Amino acid sequence: MGQVVLPVGAILRRCERAVVTAYRELRETGADDLSAFRTCTMLYRVHHPEASMQEARRLVAEWIDHHIVRGDAGPTPGCDCD
Repeated sequence: MGQVVLPVGAILRRCERAVVTAYRELRETGADDLSAFRTCTMLYRVHHPEASMQEARRLVAEWIDHHIVRGDAGPTPGCDCD
């Protein structure tokens, strides 16, 4: 079986990928920024129920800023999950 090579900038954390994808799709379908942010914060907590609301909000805001606002493809700070 060959090694899987991911494109540069691929989002490796499942929770981060889910949050960024959900935010993009919510905004594309007409959700306002705050509603999309709140929904993504709850989505993060589905993946990480141990996280406080403050921690979830911080990470979601960082990920949205990194991937959506700045369009940066580099790694992000965040949780230690896969």
